[in-house]
Amino acid sequence: MRSAGNEREAVARWCVARPPRPSRIAGVSMAGFRDRGAGPVDVRVVPHPAVTLALEFGAGPLVVDAETGRQRRGNLVTGFMHGAVRVRGENVECVQVRLSPVIAHEVLGTSPAELDHVVVTLDDLWGRDAARIREQLGDARSWQDRFALTNALLARRREAGRPVDPQVAWAWRQIAVSRGQARVDELAAEIGWSRKRLWSRFRAQIGLPPKRAAKLVRFDHAAHRLAAGGNAARIAAESGYVDQSHLHRDVLAFTGVTPTTVAGEPWLAVDDIAWHGHDID
Repeated sequence: MRSAGNEREAVARWCVARPPRPSRIAGVSMAGFRDRGAGPVDVRVVPHPAVTLALEFGAGPLVVDAETGRQRRGNLVTGFMHGAVRVRGENVECVQVRLSPVIAHEVLGTSPAELDHVVVTLDDLWGRDAARIREQLGDARSWQDRFALTNALLARRREAGRPVDPQVAWAWRQIAVSRGQARVDELAAEIGWSRKRLWSRFRAQIGLPPKRAAKLVRFDHAAHRLAAGGNAARIAAESGYVDQSHLHRDVLAFTGVTPTTVAGEPWLAVDDIAWHGHDID
């Protein structure tokens, strides 16, 4: 059973808005967040197998303390984060976008490989588009208007972008559908590529080597089950881990904390409210 205390804390901290229907762009999910003003926000980020955009328009800046030690604020984009990453702020309002790595290259204009372990400002990537969307989001009267504005921007940028190889997109989706349990050598054989070629193309276009991507997808699934109150030994067995110690090591590697600590993270409680029903693709 999911921790009721974690959910109550999440609801007390955040007003969360969701679009009435999925984005018309495959691989895009959005949610709106408004800090309820119960004091400064300071939460640990739990890694997720998507590239994340934070389009902020509130009175207080959104600040990310990255694992590299650098601090970023404002409209931000993060690659596949893991380790000691924290989000801070006060009076925060933002639209958060999760991009499947399959379309991230098209939308961002850069490979997710360039964003691994880093947080960059959208001003650096998008220039005037970043400033324009912040102003538009601040002037919008409703969350639905904000989602529509964000969708329009992402669609326009995607049209000007370059898609990943179909074989790479297929391999990513097999990893996602299998919850990280697909075997890389079998994926390579299925598309008629060598393992080395798949590794190279996948790493360049998705942002992670396929084996690392599979580990992240598997971890994401396990972390949400832990947050839902599941038994760690059963989760390990059913998620493709050798044993519970293997799960423990992976959680520690991705987050820097133990599975017990991850299970109580407010980030995952908010995550379930904002993104429930959104599959990785």
